[in-house]
Amino acid sequence: MDNYSSRPNREGSLWRYIINSKKNKIYVLTALTAAILQFIIFKFLYPYADFFSDSYSYIYAAYTGADTNIWPIGYSKFLCYFHMLSSSDTVLVSFQYFFLILSCLSFFYTIVYLYRPGPTVSTTLYIFLFFNPLFLYLSNYVSSDALFLGVSLFWLVQLLWIIHHPAPHQVWIHGLLLIVAFTLRYNAMYYPLVSLGAFMLSMHTRAAKIAGVAFGVILIVTFILYSRQKNYQLTGVRQFSIFSGWQLANNALYMYPHVAAEEREVPPICRDLDVLTRTYFKEVDSSLKFQSPAEGAFYIRHPEAPLKQYLIQYLKKDTLANDVKGWGVVAPTFATYGTFLIKHYPAAFSRYYLLPNMVNYLIPPLEKLEIYNVGMDEVYPPAAVWFGYGDIKIWSVSKYLQGILLFIFPILFTMSNIFYAGCFILLVYSGKLKTMSHFPLIAILLNTIFLVLNFLFSVLASPIVFRYQVLPLILCFTFSLIILEQLLQKKQLS
Repeated sequence: MDNYSSRPNREGSLWRYIINSKKNKIYVLTALTAAILQFIIFKFLYPYADFFSDSYSYIYAAYTGADTNIWPIGYSKFLCYFHMLSSSDTVLVSFQYFFLILSCLSFFYTIVYLYRPGPTVSTTLYIFLFFNPLFLYLSNYVSSDALFLGVSLFWLVQLLWIIHHPAPHQVWIHGLLLIVAFTLRYNAMYYPLVSLGAFMLSMHTRAAKIAGVAFGVILIVTFILYSRQKNYQLTGVRQFSIFSGWQLANNALYMYPHVAAEEREVPPICRDLDVLTRTYFKEVDSSLKFQSPAEGAFYIRHPEAPLKQYLIQYLKKDTLANDVKGWGVVAPTFATYGTFLIKHYPAAFSRYYLLPNMVNYLIPPLEKLEIYNVGMDEVYPPAAVWFGYGDIKIWSVSKYLQGILLFIFPILFTMSNIFYAGCFILLVYSGKLKTMSHFPLIAILLNTIFLVLNFLFSVLASPIVFRYQVLPLILCFTFSLIILEQLLQKKQLS
């Protein structure tokens, strides 16, 4: 392919660019054919969908028609409406997989069309996107992961078109993609900041820039207010995310055993929780006392930890409360307790949570991706009923094969981040950033903003697991190749 152009492509629409080129049409057909064949083989090996704890929460909310849940409600709503079309888990998984493949096609051809990378970069990226077992395993989960990744890729593609080829319809498409991503996973919370950068760097009119940013923000704020009201109706507490209070307390508890001996006066609402916490860390086995943030949501998962024990105590009092209501009622107490501990021990929090979590970010654990169906030979009845299995027993070619096949991806994520950072620093300090073509430079800057915001959000506010870092991996991998080729071209020209 040609070298990077110094201005937006003038060959017409992306669609025309593809259909008017025999080579491009062959590439598209090859990608789709390969996707179909890979999916068929995969389903022979894994005839059932993959489940873990979140899956059952999504299914429960879909079955009951709930308007709020422990997790963002978007995926449960998707399951509910999709179930009206088909109750087959194979149809669901196929939709998730091919939606992801279409988003990858959109991303790939946007990169090729706008930046014209050479054959080596194009081929490497093509193989990575369309012959990748990770996307099959990710799509096989009854989880928001594949849909969120696909929507996020479409959103990023839209940002690139906003920068290169401004058009009025982009304002509305961008806003809709943004709100869909936000309802699927709250990692999209920082997406509006990336969108702001894209609109500001674009050639849109001032009015279009304001409308583009405002429309997405208005939709998100409306959804937040809606969620707060629904959570209030269920729990009696106005809160946007039920899970955030749990996450905050979980994060603070990683430092707790290092400050447990100190006397402190906790807020009145937290006294019972503080008693449970002190008792737990006094009596727990030494092997469980000092946990690392690499364990992710350890204090949320562990049944003997103070958070679950506090929930159990509440559910004993309110015997009519379901799990979602219980999680929601106790969440504000957890948020207050976590905030109190962090404010009182910022140095300990930095040392025992933030710093280890930064390391954890670079080597994210495979977590649920490491083993099929969390190692079980059966599913819980709600999943069997929802998908019409007729039996709770399921099987696969191997529970452990995916862990063997996918173990390389966290390492690739580490290498891609380091390589991207190195290439970007070299680009800046070599002075070649100033002479670089305008449009690839804007895309690289936008990508860097995204990666920095993702790093900050992941370290500060989200469990760090590999399936949450697939999008950053794709972007690191793609733009590392682009920067490297740009550096080598400049070197050759000089």
